[in-house]
Amino acid sequence: MTTLTLEHQREIFKQRRFLAMPLAGTLVWALIGIASPFLSEIAKTWLLYIGTGGIFYLGAGFSYLTGEKFFSKERVNTEFDKLFYVGMIMSLLVFGIALPIATNDHTSLPLSVGILAGLMWMPLSWAIQHWVGYFHTIARTLLIVLVWCLFPNNRFEAVSAVIVIVYVISLIALEQRYRNLQHTKEVSL
Repeated sequence: MTTLTLEHQREIFKQRRFLAMPLAGTLVWALIGIASPFLSEIAKTWLLYIGTGGIFYLGAGFSYLTGEKFFSKERVNTEFDKLFYVGMIMSLLVFGIALPIATNDHTSLPLSVGILAGLMWMPLSWAIQHWVGYFHTIARTLLIVLVWCLFPNNRFEAVSAVIVIVYVISLIALEQRYRNLQHTKEVSL
């Protein structure tokens, strides 16, 4: 990989579909939103912790269904893959702020975790040179703050709904981006 220029590595990275992780996130946040009205406050909190903690693992499994195959030996990993993982770890480390605050107010969790987990979309957008990640992070953040304030008695449900809607829009945009890339490849052949 060291013999490839960064631009060539970016082109390899941009060819990916990027659906596995958002599919996992959509599923988990939908589960949180649907189950929350029927759960105790403690159960909602644990569902959020366990569910969001499992998104990466679920996404890794989905990657074999979407053709992304995160851990395949045939996959060419680039410096941009490393950037994505560093961005993901950075987002997770910010949980060091969210978790102590949640000990005083557990309803802050959907707000803080919902926003923090969406931050990794920013470097993805830069790396693939597409608007979807910027949209995802900005829309998700603004709408989460809005519904968190507007629906104080249903914060888990309202925040989950926002995240699922933003994920669905992002998934559609990512798939359209991928199809356009495939079409461009076919036309150039």
